[in-house]
Amino acid sequence: MHLPYTVEQVADALKVHKNTVRLWIKQGLPVADAHRPAILAGADVRTFLCERRVSRKRPTGPGRFYCFRCREAVRPAGDMVDLVPRTDRLGALQGLCPNCGALMHRAVAMARWRTAAGDLDVKILQGPSARNRDDNPHAQS
Repeated sequence: MHLPYTVEQVADALKVHKNTVRLWIKQGLPVADAHRPAILAGADVRTFLCERRVSRKRPTGPGRFYCFRCREAVRPAGDMVDLVPRTDRLGALQGLCPNCGALMHRAVAMARWRTAAGDLDVKILQGPSARNRDDNPHAQS
């Protein structure tokens, strides 16, 4: 963080191509001076990447999912989702993107799925815990 680096050293340390680092310089990553080779301060690289990460975040509140195809947070089509239990403690809310029709997933703790779903219409699907209940005729003893 406190050392100077060349473009190649930054690329090697971050496991990216050196042209990626040069693109970051064009996008605002500060260099020490206009001479070659370009010298970058470790603190400047860290600050640039942190600010870049924060600016790309798309927070999802209750009732919203992130669609990876559209790259935005949206409410599912028809305001309907399925709750699919994965374990006794974890599950997933699943809905369709209203823009592109892709299936969207949102991991949830089973104890707090209502908070994540917000005011959406939720259909609870049968999960793994239903296999071992006493009222299940197929449960093994």
